Amino acid sequence: MTLNVYLSGEIHTDWREQITEGAEGLDVRFSAPVTDHDASDDCGVAILGAEDSKYWHDHKGAMVNAIRTRKGLEEADVVVVRFGDKYKQWNAAFDAGYAAALGKSLIVLHGPDHQHALKEVDAAALAVAETPQQVVSILRYVMTGKLPT
Repeated sequence: MTLNVYLSGEIHTDWREQITEGAEGLDVRFSAPVTDHDASDDCGVAILGAEDSKYWHDHKGAMVNAIRTRKGLEEADVVVVRFGDKYKQWNAAFDAGYAAALGKSLIVLHGPDHQHALKEVDAAALAVAETPQQVVSILRYVMTGKLPT
């Protein structure tokens, strides 16, 4: 059984690499949004043409990125959404809500300082983890039925 896992959320740390490396040996296929910040911000105007207004510049990028995001979320068996410490990830909150609405198994990843702010997001999740290693342990358990050693 292959497990399709979509890794959504903050792009400023190596949490995705920690999970993909930790899951080596498992039959897991990972996907994610574009994590190159400049490419993600500018894809709409680079492909569809420049905009005078920053609003429309950002809007075009968001819409083009939404094509990839929706496909990734819809094809996923499990969605992991990471909320980092430094930046507000409003897109991650959208992804968590969209995944929950699709009935996807949702794992939310954030530190204890976000517990109150993310209580509604956490309530939609099947697991709330604080470390990438905990996410890997969940995936390993789901795939093998084995507890961490």
